[in-house]
Amino acid sequence: MRKPRHVRLTEPLVRENGVLRPATWDEALDRAAAGFTAARAHGPSAFGMFSCSKATNEMNYTAQKFARVVMGSNNVDSCNRT
Repeated sequence: MRKPRHVRLTEPLVRENGVLRPATWDEALDRAAAGFTAARAHGPSAFGMFSCSKATNEMNYTAQKFARVVMGSNNVDSCNRT
């Protein structure tokens, strides 16, 4: 069995017509911001955050703050309780 080869991305990619293509950081961040804005337009139940127990406490705290304050959603969960 072959070990999977992991490749680190060196530039952002955006999906266009179902195909990933290289993009500038500005374009990638603008698309991400547009996606979050579109999710917020559908109300707080349209967004949920799932965090990982392997992340630091600080990262999980920041993720739940983002979901609650920025996105207005209380839909936050993690795999910590499993």
